[in-house]
Amino acid sequence: MRAIRRFTVRTALPAPLRPLGELATNLRWSWHGDTRAVFAGVDPQVWDEVGHDPVKLLGAVSAERLADLAGDQEFLGRMSEALRDLEAYRSEPKWYQRTDAEVGDLPRAIGYFSPEFGITAVLPQYSGGLGILAGDHLKAASDLGVPIIGVGLLYRHGYFIQSLSREGWQQERYPVLDPYELPIEALREADGSHVRVRISLPGARVLVAKVWLAAVGRVPLLLLDSDVEENGPFEREVTDRLYGGGTEHRLHQELLLGIGGVRALRAYSRLTGTPDPEVFHTNEGHAGFLGVERIREYAEDDGLPFEAALEAARAGTVFTTHTPVPAGIDRFPRDLIAQYFGGDNASPAIPVDRVLALGAETYAGGDPSMFNMAVMGLRLAQRANGVSKLHGEVSRQMFGGLWPGFDTAEVPITSITNGVHAPTWTAPEALDLARRTMGKAFVATAEDWGTLDEVSDKALFDVAHMLRARLVEAVRRRLRAQWLARGASDAELGWIANAMDPDVLTIGFARRVPSYKRLTLMMRDPARLTALLTHPEHPVQIVVAGKAHPADDGGKRLIQELVRFTDGAGVRNRIVFLSDYDMGLAAEMIPGCDVWLNNPLRPLEACGTSGMKAALNGCLNLSVLDGWWDEWYDGENGWAIPSATGVEDPEYRDELEANALYDLIETAVAPRFYERDAAGLPARWIEMVRHTIESLGPKVLATRMVGDYVNELYAPAARSSRELADDKLAGARELAIWKSRVRAGWSSVRVEHVEATGAADGASVGDALTVQAFVTLGELEPSDVDVQLVHGRVDESDQLANTLTMTLSVAQAYEGGRMRYEGSVALDRSGPFGYTVRVLPAHRLLAGPAELGLVAVPPAGPSSVSDGYTLR
Repeated sequence: MRAIRRFTVRTALPAPLRPLGELATNLRWSWHGDTRAVFAGVDPQVWDEVGHDPVKLLGAVSAERLADLAGDQEFLGRMSEALRDLEAYRSEPKWYQRTDAEVGDLPRAIGYFSPEFGITAVLPQYSGGLGILAGDHLKAASDLGVPIIGVGLLYRHGYFIQSLSREGWQQERYPVLDPYELPIEALREADGSHVRVRISLPGARVLVAKVWLAAVGRVPLLLLDSDVEENGPFEREVTDRLYGGGTEHRLHQELLLGIGGVRALRAYSRLTGTPDPEVFHTNEGHAGFLGVERIREYAEDDGLPFEAALEAARAGTVFTTHTPVPAGIDRFPRDLIAQYFGGDNASPAIPVDRVLALGAETYAGGDPSMFNMAVMGLRLAQRANGVSKLHGEVSRQMFGGLWPGFDTAEVPITSITNGVHAPTWTAPEALDLARRTMGKAFVATAEDWGTLDEVSDKALFDVAHMLRARLVEAVRRRLRAQWLARGASDAELGWIANAMDPDVLTIGFARRVPSYKRLTLMMRDPARLTALLTHPEHPVQIVVAGKAHPADDGGKRLIQELVRFTDGAGVRNRIVFLSDYDMGLAAEMIPGCDVWLNNPLRPLEACGTSGMKAALNGCLNLSVLDGWWDEWYDGENGWAIPSATGVEDPEYRDELEANALYDLIETAVAPRFYERDAAGLPARWIEMVRHTIESLGPKVLATRMVGDYVNELYAPAARSSRELADDKLAGARELAIWKSRVRAGWSSVRVEHVEATGAADGASVGDALTVQAFVTLGELEPSDVDVQLVHGRVDESDQLANTLTMTLSVAQAYEGGRMRYEGSVALDRSGPFGYTVRVLPAHRLLAGPAELGLVAVPPAGPSSVSDGYTLR
């Protein structure tokens, strides 16, 4: 019989144990070992049964046990110490407060919007790397004291739980999540009612969402939930599951995240006295509509025209792109967007044609019928970044059409390489080893990775062996449950007792399963893979995990192909596929591996942070030079799988790269692992482990990443926002009027002619090049532009490279807006040299010269500009 209503009865803790409730609802316990130890002490058996979930623990433990604990002075002392530690952690000044005291202009608050957050496995609001990165971002911000407020959605079914059929086909199920059984609390109005936000929809409909609050250490995370009585059936299911439903369902989710998220932030600030954010960070395009909502606020609340409101919103917005392929970007039919921002749902403050222009694919190859969320994100943000240096380069190429006339290197998309939260992802045993040699402060903050010089080879080897053995136990436990779920009987599973070996080199591979990550590359030659797995002297074992998107049958076929191979009697004790990869499985799997494998098609991996987590645990990376590994591989901290870049036949490319992978494992990786010294230790392997931790440890930390965001993007964005907001937003009005005038007059701006003196074909180092440029500005003023001499080396096709620029000065003004500019540059480098002249818009409130996407250059042809020449 089905219940007509569901609700949760929460445990009433005895008065002495009430601090456990506060400890349970602050997610710092997920990365703070001492707090987890307190919960484990409540009832170790129940703690394991509930999957280390404090809220479920307190609901499952017996009343008798709670009564005993209420009188246990030793337990109460540890509990009180954990609460005091949490209170100090939340209140004491951190890096951000100390830095702000020195520089004095850091943002008062930052809104961080993401469609998913991976904080802990007991709050399953993530699907993969994007969510885990967002969770690590919040945790590191908490550790550093950065005043971030997270904003996301509360999915009542999360992503999905993955299982396998007897045939190895991925199956999905979506269990219902009860918010009252999660470590979150309702955000409430002063009268005790649950805070709600509302968004108007076409047809006089309204989308209503409750706001829940998760405490991530010092950082609040607001989660919007549309499962409320006021909504109709369609609206009620907007937050049913992550990345589910059709096009319009996805649009509803993104409207709620962006527009509803801003409104939730305003309610939170109003209720708590927290400063309104000065900076809004859009983590991928899913939350892009937050910019539209902020434009509406400036227009309706401050009376700004649309263009000025756009400038005010842009100044304080940061956009991070995570995808290196156009297919990974959310796009909606233009007509659908018009329906939601026009007609009976139109707002005078945000005309529908202006909204449509924000996401229009106006560049070559774009589709005029589509609305592109990443394009809107870039147009609504004055600052944007990719998530590794290589991904920054890929992003500048991918989105370069938005800035026509600029070289790829000048496209205003920078990069900040991702990082991972060390206390979350480093095995407790590895942290204990660090604590014994580097001090407790390292374990508490992970701000300084330090060195391992004082740790003996034997200590490192013993910890690695223990973690590998623990992984083997976990694999056997999970394999048995997995096979039983696939329909096997106990009588068929005797082999699992010998599956994997704690003394065998263990390779891990775990990630989402889109085709470009190439889950089955290792199986390109099954016979050769089998030989590696069963080598008599240097065997390897491989643990694989990953989920395919529910709608991706191609990804599911790859999983099935791999599972069928792992089912083979000849290899099933050496290679396994573990279902339902989540944060819990990752915490078991990553520290227990010796090698972390990553073999995407370069350059389609934006960053790939699982390898960073592996490195923190002394696991060596074996990876294609893509994402972060391209940036930080140094030849000694792992191995690089050669990429067959330029090979157009995908089958042949896979064959080449698979053979390179086999060769590396067979001739380099496995022999080094099994090579032993007189003490029975793999000395050269341990040397690589030491170098990996020392060279990568400080770089891969999320605290480094968040510090980079603060210094390179958040602080500049806050300064720009304040400049435009001063004097009742006078700066925003000024910039909007100036941009409108420059855009209207730019068609008349021309570089008519360029002359050079002081150097000829036989120029030598030390000579000076004097350039005169005759430029027509039309209706614009010299103060509106920057006329630049761009010079540097040239290649065989006269393309400039490694360029430098200098601003030319007005030498003479003529009639009709015609100007003569001039300047000199010293020739201080030998070799092929070239130059050109260009005109760019210039204003003190611009973030960079390419912001408007406007540039004027000399017309093609030798008569307008001197040819390049060689310096001797």
